[in-house]
Amino acid sequence: MVFSGIVEGTGKITSVSKLENLTKISIKTPPKFSDGIKIGASVCVDGVCLTVSSINEDVLSFDIILETLNVTTFRHIKEKDVVNLERSMRLGDEIGGHLLSGHISATVQIKNIEKPKNNHIIRFSTDSEILRYVFPKGYIALNGVSLTVGEVEKSNNSFSVYLIPETLRLTNLSNKVIGDRINLEVETQTKNMVDTMLQINKESIHG
Repeated sequence: MVFSGIVEGTGKITSVSKLENLTKISIKTPPKFSDGIKIGASVCVDGVCLTVSSINEDVLSFDIILETLNVTTFRHIKEKDVVNLERSMRLGDEIGGHLLSGHISATVQIKNIEKPKNNHIIRFSTDSEILRYVFPKGYIALNGVSLTVGEVEKSNNSFSVYLIPETLRLTNLSNKVIGDRINLEVETQTKNMVDTMLQINKESIHG
């Protein structure tokens, strides 16, 4: 399944059940979001592709396996948390952002937030392994939101994004504070290009 990175709205976690190597969550979705959704459908929740396990009117439930817990913010999820939601794309849907797989690359931490007039700038810290795929004006997804990268500072392994009012209104990024961790998915074409160049360089050095 693929997603566009255009969040349709936010939902609230209504229950969290932690079992051995498995977490079950339920989410109260926005009005009409669940219309037509069936068990087995894919939904992007804070950037993570999850499969609907049960439906109770506007409440959707999901099972989160160990691998997903290990690489996402879901290992710390709790009741009343607000999450971004997007249904999977259908043939013919307009791509407003960029294509996402819902497979998280890493989590990044909010280092700083600036709010100059009519702006909301968030700077994230990460590591060099992830930053190699992050470029100024390039695409990334943060909690499932397709965003354009602002500045990249390799000297301290950080990058920034600029959020418009509509993004703040529709997503949970407006609620995040310094120290919070966010799910990041690097853009697939960028990753493939960088990995290819690194492999070519490696072969030329050892060839």
